Amino acid sequence: MLWNTLLLALRSIRRNLMRSFLTILGIVIGVAAVITMVTLGNGATQSVSDQISSMGSNLLMLMPGQRFGPGAEAGAPFKSADVDAVRNQITAARLVAPMVNKSATAVYQANNWSTVVTGSSGDYFQAGNWEIAVGRSFSEAEERAGKAVCVIGETVRDKLFGRQNPVGSEIRIKQFACEVIGLLKAKGQSSMGSDQDDTVVMPLRTVQRRLTGSQDISRMTISVKESASIDAVKNQLTLLLRERRNIAENENDDFRVMDTRQIAETLTSTTKILTMLLAAVAAVSLLVGGIGIMNIMLVSVTERTREIGIRLAIGALEREVLLQFLIEAVVLSSLGGLIGIAIATVASIFLAGMMGVPYLFDPGINLLSFFFSAAIGVIFGYFPARRAASLNPIDALRHE
Repeated sequence: MLWNTLLLALRSIRRNLMRSFLTILGIVIGVAAVITMVTLGNGATQSVSDQISSMGSNLLMLMPGQRFGPGAEAGAPFKSADVDAVRNQITAARLVAPMVNKSATAVYQANNWSTVVTGSSGDYFQAGNWEIAVGRSFSEAEERAGKAVCVIGETVRDKLFGRQNPVGSEIRIKQFACEVIGLLKAKGQSSMGSDQDDTVVMPLRTVQRRLTGSQDISRMTISVKESASIDAVKNQLTLLLRERRNIAENENDDFRVMDTRQIAETLTSTTKILTMLLAAVAAVSLLVGGIGIMNIMLVSVTERTREIGIRLAIGALEREVLLQFLIEAVVLSSLGGLIGIAIATVASIFLAGMMGVPYLFDPGINLLSFFFSAAIGVIFGYFPARRAASLNPIDALRHE
């Protein structure tokens, strides 16, 4: 009986193909929108996680000042003695890279480009997971002497040298010439939207002497040993810096220790919340589609009143009539769900490529969307089906 009922439902849908398609359009749009939003959101979350991972694993960032944003008090910068203290007293610190940044214009022949010059030690490359694509990083002797050597990022290479090999050439930073000894492997945009490849890295002393004119250190990047506890190291750093900066017990820290894990968790949770919000907004169209199905099924019941009367008169049971119209509504909504899944797959692959995020197929959201669309057919199809089943056979046969 169920198979015959399904065939009757398909026959009825085929009789009015255009009307059936317009009926399920809301379901198609709703399912496609929900799946696309969730898929792109998952891809964006994965992209953020990958970008945070590219900064380095088990990383701590030590910066002066309490917080970011307007009204934030700037703490006193660090000194070389602070870097030495962290290296010597924090035994779980694998690498300690002091850093200072300065905006400057790099010039090569007729080309110039405004970029950020970073002064640091050789630990900077290891701690930040930087790979040298061509050339080398600076040596300890070059660091100690403060030699004018630099390693440039892919963006700087592209703006100044085009596609040619920059190693061995000299660029001018302000009033001094700097030999390019290495080219960094491209990383792309950071999770904050900045271009990680738009950088020139020099020995710390070179930048301090020639650009900043001071011995100040703006921040430290600390790579923690794999076996060590990140939280324990953060506590040790806090105690050490409070002691060195003479902060009383009742005073707040004038520095902050940031963990890349916390940054990753904050950013990924934000993208997940936005994804769920967008998916919820898109799901509203599923309800609109359900109302459309209810409306067209009521019209169908009115159009087929005489047919229903004949079926009831020759012995069809009320539950059989109810099942016929209910299955018809479920078939319509399920068909809309399948078409929506197909459209969402194509749209997700296309948009993920445009946005530069990975396409991650999520079977869970696809199955959930399909079953939800089928459930909408049951919910919104029940009232018209119930109305058809409760018709009086005699009154239905009189219907023109």
